[in-house]
Amino acid sequence: MKPHALPGRPVGRGSLLGKLMETVRPEFRAEKLVFDAGDPVFGTGARRVPSCHRHVRNQGLCQSHHLRWKNEGCPDREVFIATTDPRWARQRPNQVCKVDGCGYGSACQGMCQLHGQRWIRAGRPDQQVWLADAPAIPQPSPGASCLITHCALWPQADSSFCHAHVNTWRVNGRPDPAEFARSFAREVVPSDQVVHFDALHPQLKLELQYALQCRADQRTSKTPPPVIMRVVRFLATAKETSLLAASEEQWRGRIGRPAPKDNNPRALLVFARRAVEDLALGAGWDSEFPRDQWQLRRLGVTEANRVLHFEGIGQPQLRELAKRWARWRITCGLSYEAVRRGTTALVRFARFLREDAGIEVLAQLDRGVLERYLADLHTEYGGNAQRQGSHIGLLNLFFHAVRQHQWDTSLPTSALFFAEDYPKRTERLPRALAEHIMAQVEHPENLARFDDDAYQLVTLILIRCGLRVSDALKLSFDCVVTDADGAPYLRYVNHKMKRDALVPIDEEVHRHITDQQQRVRSRWPGSGLLLPRPTKNLDGQRPLASSTYRLALYRWLESCDVRDEHGRPAHFTPHQWRHTLGTRMINRDVPQEVVRRILDHDSPQMTAHYARLHDTTVREHWERSRKINISGQDVVLDPQGPLAEAAWAKHRLSRATQALPNGYCQLPVQQSCPHANACLTCPMFVTTPDFLPQHQAHRTEVLQIISAAEARGQKRLVEMNNQVLINLDTIISSLAETRPAHLGDAADAG
Repeated sequence: MKPHALPGRPVGRGSLLGKLMETVRPEFRAEKLVFDAGDPVFGTGARRVPSCHRHVRNQGLCQSHHLRWKNEGCPDREVFIATTDPRWARQRPNQVCKVDGCGYGSACQGMCQLHGQRWIRAGRPDQQVWLADAPAIPQPSPGASCLITHCALWPQADSSFCHAHVNTWRVNGRPDPAEFARSFAREVVPSDQVVHFDALHPQLKLELQYALQCRADQRTSKTPPPVIMRVVRFLATAKETSLLAASEEQWRGRIGRPAPKDNNPRALLVFARRAVEDLALGAGWDSEFPRDQWQLRRLGVTEANRVLHFEGIGQPQLRELAKRWARWRITCGLSYEAVRRGTTALVRFARFLREDAGIEVLAQLDRGVLERYLADLHTEYGGNAQRQGSHIGLLNLFFHAVRQHQWDTSLPTSALFFAEDYPKRTERLPRALAEHIMAQVEHPENLARFDDDAYQLVTLILIRCGLRVSDALKLSFDCVVTDADGAPYLRYVNHKMKRDALVPIDEEVHRHITDQQQRVRSRWPGSGLLLPRPTKNLDGQRPLASSTYRLALYRWLESCDVRDEHGRPAHFTPHQWRHTLGTRMINRDVPQEVVRRILDHDSPQMTAHYARLHDTTVREHWERSRKINISGQDVVLDPQGPLAEAAWAKHRLSRATQALPNGYCQLPVQQSCPHANACLTCPMFVTTPDFLPQHQAHRTEVLQIISAAEARGQKRLVEMNNQVLINLDTIISSLAETRPAHLGDAADAG
């Protein structure tokens, strides 16, 4: 079928109609399209009833079988599927007369026409009693049956058909009996598998056919024929002759009932308009760059239906440079969000230049204008140093790119920001979750409450491996590798750093990954992803979306009733598990370089963010521990006192430079020690219960020295070591009193 030319409009190669005629393939150009129920895009899924070829409408049943199941009283679904006749109603035998031995079709109260007449003439007696002794009626010649192949009922009077089929034959205009009988042998395509385009304007028909062709090629969304026919019937009543004659927003508001109802027809209509618009305007940089709104789908960016807006930049020179900068950043692999933030910063800067500074060209920029802009930013974002600094940094990157690539040499050299221009940010601690919350999150019974095993796997990977959620959701199918000893590692792409990375995993995570691989293999054979999105993903090539997982996580937190230490519902983001893992490892004395490698940080400074919290944790334990001197007296330090910070700094320094085998020296490093090798008699010596075993071993050695010195008559040596022994006894007895409590604190701290 060839599309008709529109009156008064040429069908040229450059026109939309010409492009449609060239692009729409023959299989989509028919007046009527018939889709098989098993079609991956236009079908409705697997049928449960064997040999049934109709579209599924309800829980694995076609409309006919579903109605039959309801009419039979909704029996056990599995039993019904195994025992029901797969044939549709027109192919099934008609009901036979209730009278034993009668082969006519049912016509009156379950009886044939002749027996029904005789029962009525008898005064309508009890039917069961009457049927037991029903009168004889005339019968056809032996072997006679209805002309319909699958019907074994007797023909009605002088007709070739049974009672029901003869009525159908009459209603259809009494066609040739043989042809009528053959029509029952042919497979009739149900209306819910057919799409008719004959009611549409020729161009509208081609546009919708092109949209269906795009759907078939993309293989991302199910589009059953009933949904397509909803759109066809709507467009048949529209006055427009092209989808481009109205905006996307106008079509959204006109079709069907208000959202969220009728979402599927509305989504198909919007998709069709976008597809036709992309065909009309063309794709690629040559066609998209001149526009002030970039549809990124036309540039190969697959992050949903994203748009970059440049219409807010009123200065032509600045708008052209903003587009060049955005194009360069996209081609460098930056994400949509990163490019959008840069464009947004330029839109704000352009508005300031025009409205507040009256500047139209870059040559008018100078340091004074930038200082006024800094003041304007501070007025709007004064309480948010991060957003203020983000605008400054992005604008500086833009200036640098213009100079680096020599896009415009009129930009003054004084147009730049300095390090001092950035507002000082408050140094934030890692957002690690409290162990009270983590105990609930990691409880096996709670983890088992996820409604999808894939979400549980993502959660375990985020908690135990510290991946960013975007990296975890894009894991490849074969993401596990092993070393020479057979230990498993998770291989992933660190998209932020643009490199591959490895992180060790435990056996439980490895087992969950193996189970997920089996599920993916059974549903999406050949998929290269470990976590494909569950919907609109026929080939399994699209990863699970971050928003989908987050919604599942928040539903799970609510169902598990996870609460914080104050009894309030816990609220957190998946990224906080990365902070939690880093903090846990630092607090367990994992070397900082090991933590850096596990989290795949780019620099030690990033990992040092967690080390600050570790220092606080150690200080808390130091403040709680009991410290005594050589006389067994407590060394008291007020943690809130004016010298607390200085004392803690001195203690950390002594731990690093003056650590003793049985305690610490409180003497400043700058002073020389007059008590060399005599710490147990030194007033600057301090110790804690951590060193009790060393003190006990030392006491045994001192006793041996005293015994040997007494045997040799060395009175001075005996005198010196007796003082050490006295101090040791005092220290041991004092520390032994606090030993159990301290061990309990240490266990809690680990």
